[in-house]
Amino acid sequence: MAIAKAERLMNLALCLLGTRRPLSKRELRESIEAYLEAGSDDSFNRMFERDKDDLRELGLVIETVENLDGEVGYLARRDSNRLPPIALDAEEAAALGLAAKVWQQARLAGAASGALQKLRAAGLPEDVDPYEAHGALEPRIPVHEAAFEPLMLACRDRRPVVFDYRKATAARPEQRHVEPWALECWRGHWYLAGWDRDRGAERVFRLSRITGKVRSRSGRFTAEIPDVVTVRETVASWAGENADRSALIRLRTDAGYPLRAKATAVRELGDGWDELEIPYGHGLDAWLVEFGPDVVVLEPAELRADVVDRLRAVAKG
Repeated sequence: MAIAKAERLMNLALCLLGTRRPLSKRELRESIEAYLEAGSDDSFNRMFERDKDDLRELGLVIETVENLDGEVGYLARRDSNRLPPIALDAEEAAALGLAAKVWQQARLAGAASGALQKLRAAGLPEDVDPYEAHGALEPRIPVHEAAFEPLMLACRDRRPVVFDYRKATAARPEQRHVEPWALECWRGHWYLAGWDRDRGAERVFRLSRITGKVRSRSGRFTAEIPDVVTVRETVASWAGENADRSALIRLRTDAGYPLRAKATAVRELGDGWDELEIPYGHGLDAWLVEFGPDVVVLEPAELRADVVDRLRAVAKG
């Protein structure tokens, strides 16, 4: 079975690379013996779509073109599938190896290994071992969220998605229609940046708050993708990293360690409470709400009011 599939993929790749014009599904089916033997149109369509996705995963750039009659055709232009010789020095190869090792324990382990194999084929010197140890530390990026892989593929393929998302201040999740741009990890949590179609604005979503499955949608992106997507800067501003003021809060003893790590001053109050002075920036109210009854805002008054309003909204459901 593996040999038959490899031969079918090779034949499909040769057809797409050898044509000067887009070939329709019908023409491809008539040109490849394995497709002619497909029992039905549905069986052929499923086989073709899987093969097309497999070739793209292997690195073949396949274009989809629609002619004047509305018929869809496929081709792989040679200039789009030709890489110049790749020359890497020892430091560059070490950087690639480090990046690949980061993903060895995560969902992108297969993709990282495949990328290195493609670099070998494109000219990476055989005497350079990207997996060779270059230090005492072994970096890893954990990826526990089920939403990561479908979102990563959607970012790569520029496909809109739909998912249910529960905000920190909401009792129930809401459906969001998003054009995904980029994924970034910040302090152990993964975030998605993209265009929220319902709100008509750029938004950043924390993957751990996505509930249920991420579902792909057909169609093109409606918003222009910015040259630079600032996920970390956005999340940092939520967490008060860009603070220009201070806030005074009461915090239960042995609770709220992330808040304690940011505190510029801590004073024991007794009776199970401490008083903390923490940086106050945009989004601090949303973050404090996550600690629930373990936090009481003392000042400033506007921050206390914002936190109370958010807690009331959650209580109302």
